[in-house]
Amino acid sequence: MRIILLGPPGAGKGTQAQSISNKYVIPHISTGDIFRMNIAEGTELGVLAKSYMDKGLLVPDDVTINLVKSRLKEKDTKNGFLLDGFPRTIHQAEVLEELLAEDHEAIETALLIKVPRAFIIKRMTGRRVCPNCGASYHLEFNPPMISQICDDCGSKLIQREDDKKETVLERLEIYDFQTKPLIDYYERKGILKEVDGTKAINEVFEEIISILGDNK
Repeated sequence: MRIILLGPPGAGKGTQAQSISNKYVIPHISTGDIFRMNIAEGTELGVLAKSYMDKGLLVPDDVTINLVKSRLKEKDTKNGFLLDGFPRTIHQAEVLEELLAEDHEAIETALLIKVPRAFIIKRMTGRRVCPNCGASYHLEFNPPMISQICDDCGSKLIQREDDKKETVLERLEIYDFQTKPLIDYYERKGILKEVDGTKAINEVFEEIISILGDNK
């Protein structure tokens, strides 16, 4: 089972990706997670990636492609994988297709989590996190008992840079320009499947199972 997960930032891809990975016993390969790990460790790749991510820009194709190529050669991908955050462009999609064709493989499903733009802005800008214990809240959907104060440790909550409205809008602009064409690309190939990302998390996952099948 070889799956690509598509959708705008804030669509809930990370949550659904982990559920898919667990149910179908395939690795969840997130380029974002790999970049963040390298940034935390201060590697050469991490420093390079951070210089782009801090500006709200995508990491250049050649860096990302080489990273994914290396990851797909690891043993745990033998029976399939779930790609999250790659491909982001048509060029990346074509390179991935060529790479898989070398081993007579192909992407079977491009799964799109659809969420309206206004819903995403509301979801992301309402997020607050505790800088001390890491607890996460939402001003409307999951508010703390005391406004702006963490229920667990009493620290004042903060809004991450990624969740500020100007950053969210910039990320959505990049998505619209560079990533949305992938929807048409995979639709033409007949492997695009859509789910409604505005539903409850468990309802979204049930819809995904109905598309991918219930058996492992």
